[in-house]
Amino acid sequence: MAKLYFRYGVVSSAKTLNLLAVAHNYRTQNRNVLLLKPAFDTRFGAGEIRSRAGLEMKADVLVDRETKFEHSLFKDMSCVLVDEAQFVSASVVDQLRVISIDLNIPVICYGLRADFRGELFEGSRRLLEIADSIEEIKTTCFFCNKKATMNLKHVDGRADLGGPSVQLGAEEKFYPACYACYREKLAAVGETVP
Repeated sequence: MAKLYFRYGVVSSAKTLNLLAVAHNYRTQNRNVLLLKPAFDTRFGAGEIRSRAGLEMKADVLVDRETKFEHSLFKDMSCVLVDEAQFVSASVVDQLRVISIDLNIPVICYGLRADFRGELFEGSRRLLEIADSIEEIKTTCFFCNKKATMNLKHVDGRADLGGPSVQLGAEEKFYPACYACYREKLAAVGETVP
């Protein structure tokens, strides 16, 4: 039986680069891969999945909160890859779970675990609840050499907890940080975290 995978990491941990490498490997073996991403993520253009390392591919399907999949979409697919999975709804994750079981197609979701406040995204929460395999893609803290576990939002180089939970951006807006550095940078601007 195929599995539902959640491969998560903080910002700048090469999640999309990993997704594109997996897609490339399937395609070099003449296997069909379906690439999905949230429709509202237009940072690199509508329908583009792009790594900051420069690799890119066109998304096959753009999903929103109300997306309902027809099983015919997955005909002859060897794998389904989902970029920015933290932004998909729980109902989309539930449908992906069903596809992995009923159609026996592996579904690999890549995304952040938590937002810059350390709170789970809806899609990530559901993936943590029902995925068969949960794997961390690791990177180091922007400020020290420890493993990064947090996404530290910054405005003009200063830590910031303001604004909505869902904000598109990468290094220009978020730093990967270990918890100690995350806490220290927020304390420096008067924010208290445990």
